[in-house]
Amino acid sequence: MFSLENEFLSIKVKSKGGELSSIMSKSTGTEYLWCGDSNFWGGQSPTLFPTVGKVKNNQYSLEGKAYPLTNHGFARHSEFNLAAEDSNSITFELPYSEETLKIYPYKFRLQIIYSLEASSLKISYRVINEDNKDIYFSIGAHPAFNCPLSKEESMSDYYFEFEKEESTSIMTLTSEGYFKRELLPYLKEEKIINISEDLFKKDALVFYDLKSKSIALKNKNNNKAIKVDFDSFKWLGLWSKGNGAPFICIEPWLGHGDYADFEGDFREREGVMCLAEGKEFSCSYRVHIIE
Repeated sequence: MFSLENEFLSIKVKSKGGELSSIMSKSTGTEYLWCGDSNFWGGQSPTLFPTVGKVKNNQYSLEGKAYPLTNHGFARHSEFNLAAEDSNSITFELPYSEETLKIYPYKFRLQIIYSLEASSLKISYRVINEDNKDIYFSIGAHPAFNCPLSKEESMSDYYFEFEKEESTSIMTLTSEGYFKRELLPYLKEEKIINISEDLFKKDALVFYDLKSKSIALKNKNNNKAIKVDFDSFKWLGLWSKGNGAPFICIEPWLGHGDYADFEGDFREREGVMCLAEGKEFSCSYRVHIIE
């Protein structure tokens, strides 16, 4: 476990998955990140790489060969190295290995950089192509925030507020967790989504190409809020376990899980990006703690 703090916030990060495991306000002592209780959901803030969501039957095809790959990829289960740290940031790194090549036949380096800036945390991803050919991947974030923040509150005391009014639809899912090729109209010139116990009864709310570049998780009773800026990302998922789990995930994605009828090559998956030999890719999102 590694720690970083400034005047406003302290964070902790695990080497396994390079995963964030705490965001605490130093002024109020409030813990904003979900604890990872496996009775509900054992994750806290996994990095999704080299895929976001599910691949069909936990395997994918690349140039005619099948490779095994579990939900959201292997980075979240991998041990990261501490690559760099200073007073404001900490960097974790996952290099390719003989083991990763068996399930993902590309030579890469994945870095996760956590940077504290006043009362906000910036999470940056860097993918470096170390192969002698193009590599293909998707990447995404899956941070879970405590909701409610106190025992005196319920989830119905909270709501989402987009930066802008949205007229949009959500992607729909099968019972197996694959996407359908149909959209469900969801918002019409609205900014607010009220949260209830049954909001996620049909799984995640997944939005594509929103006008908004940020979303806030707000409380009807006080000024505490979490705002997530996701301008680097095309898709946004909102999710909770739906079994009374006291957390909410706000998930910026570049890519998404397979469509139910998808039978193509990994490189043809919607949202998969191509990175040329010797090149680097970077993206980031930011979590603001408001009190």
